[in-house]
Amino acid sequence: MSGAEIELGPLSGIDDPGCREFRVGEGDWPFRGFVVRRGQAVFAYENRCSHAGHPLNWAADRFLTPGEDAIVCASHGALFDMASGDCLGGPCNGRGLRKLGAEVRGGVVYVTGPAGLER
Repeated sequence: MSGAEIELGPLSGIDDPGCREFRVGEGDWPFRGFVVRRGQAVFAYENRCSHAGHPLNWAADRFLTPGEDAIVCASHGALFDMASGDCLGGPCNGRGLRKLGAEVRGGVVYVTGPAGLER
């Protein structure tokens, strides 16, 4: 995936399992995304419901089911796989999340977004 790389901060700052929300850009329509941590692995997605087009979460950094085993849309209950973003069930009807590049280097989380994603 081409685009700008942004530094989100230390991996240790994200619960395991857990999520960290981020925004890039100013104004009314910044790019919204989030990172999911599972152990030493991180996965990043655009924060956009594939069913309704709005953010997945209602509360900051809250994207996981109560059992912390899947990503959930707070509005409609659609479930998504943490590692792939694939739809697991609900009104997403097979449409997964838009995945972003994510990696940990030197204990720091980096995300690579779509072209035009800049700080």
